[in-house]
Amino acid sequence: MELLKSMRLFARLAELGSFTKAAESLQIGRPQVTRSIQELEASLGVRLFQRTTRQVKLTAEGERFYERVKEILGTISEATSMFDRSGSTLGGRLRIDIPTAFAQLKFMDSLREFTKRFPAINLVLGVTDRTVDLVGEGIDCALRIGLLPDSTLIARPIGMAKMVTCAAPAYLHEHGEPTTLEDLDAHRGVNFLSGQNNRPLPWHFSMDGQDRTYISHTGIAVTESDAYVQCGVAGFGIIQAPGIAVDRYLADGALVEILKPYRPQPRPVTVLYPSRTHLAPQVDVFLDWLQKAFPLLHSEWLER
Repeated sequence: MELLKSMRLFARLAELGSFTKAAESLQIGRPQVTRSIQELEASLGVRLFQRTTRQVKLTAEGERFYERVKEILGTISEATSMFDRSGSTLGGRLRIDIPTAFAQLKFMDSLREFTKRFPAINLVLGVTDRTVDLVGEGIDCALRIGLLPDSTLIARPIGMAKMVTCAAPAYLHEHGEPTTLEDLDAHRGVNFLSGQNNRPLPWHFSMDGQDRTYISHTGIAVTESDAYVQCGVAGFGIIQAPGIAVDRYLADGALVEILKPYRPQPRPVTVLYPSRTHLAPQVDVFLDWLQKAFPLLHSEWLER
């Protein structure tokens, strides 16, 4: 069992490239990680990592050992969980990351049902719209809205999110309501800056069955989803957002949908995870649950 623990620790360190991150991920002390790796290297008679003050990298021998360790740990994981993938005793840490738009009461209510079904799973929930490093940050899977850049991650489509263009009544009273896409040039918009280059995300509209894009060049720009919606509510200008993110503001009249005949096509919702093989049981059951529960998270704004 000690060798198995050392192999798991070795694999985590190889994936994260940091003694500190590996220790935090496994919830143990950093000295224990160092000592365990030193003992493993001594027992094998080879150096597994090259260590500098800035990084920890596998040696050539470490690379070969890591490939075999992944196979062994995957086989053990499958063998030990083969009878218990849907039972209430299924446990372990599950770290997921969702976009801000999904951090709403209806999503949380549904997620609560998942935790009731699997009470032994220790759920860690992150909420962000930025691109996350799943392996580097120890995240098991991430939910994202919209088209995704090419990457080595596995992307599983789970549904579609309806989008809505809207503005505050006070803004529309002051500037009038646009009724055509050409009218947008006379209006102010709130831009959402995305990615490392902080480029504004274009609005999408459906016109004669074709996708039309538009970027507002006046108004205010923000880098966080909640702030984006609040700018719309405050009357800074027009916004376009997932319906699930603005549902309550549309319901109480703080926002009004505009350009409804040009409502954009729903945007894809995808769950990302690092590898298709040897998924941890808690990740596997979460992905299955999410695939089935998705349309029920918010029936008005989400669809399969």
